[in-house]
Amino acid sequence: MFSDILLWISGQPLFAALFSIMMNVGVAITGVLPSAFITVGTIAVFDLNWGLFILIIGEAAGAVVSFVLYRKGISRLFSIFPKIKNKDNKFLLKLKNAEGTTAFFIVILLRILPFVPSGAVTLTAAFSKMGLLSFSLASTFGKIPALIIEAYTISEALKLKTEFQIGIILFVSVFFLLYLIWKRRVN
Repeated sequence: MFSDILLWISGQPLFAALFSIMMNVGVAITGVLPSAFITVGTIAVFDLNWGLFILIIGEAAGAVVSFVLYRKGISRLFSIFPKIKNKDNKFLLKLKNAEGTTAFFIVILLRILPFVPSGAVTLTAAFSKMGLLSFSLASTFGKIPALIIEAYTISEALKLKTEFQIGIILFVSVFFLLYLIWKRRVN
């Protein structure tokens, strides 16, 4: 079935590109969903170069749309829940109080770091003094290295035989479950 969908979408490149971009925007708005599946589909349909280009556009569009929506919703959110605070991440707290060049480089750093959720960066930037243009540029520049690594890895994984792909999925799933178990025991 997946191959049938890929075959149909491959014949509709404009639709596929717009769909990928819109999915990235949706993921960015939620702030918690992973975009790896969008990357897999986009790379499978468009190959590495065009897929990466479309993914960068999607990530940038998602960051801009979510930034604008978060900024509009922040005053309402804080009027309903006045005690909401960011986690005690020192970079997020610095970003909240930063502006100008400092905020620009903090966003780039936070986007490059793999374990900082994109939604947390966008939300923090939205209630900082940072402007939309500087946020969108910093967010895009910071996300490009991670997207290159992710897209290249997925591109190479898609070239593997099905047995190896299934093995990788099982390995990652087991590793993730072990991580969740360990995290629960630590907490």
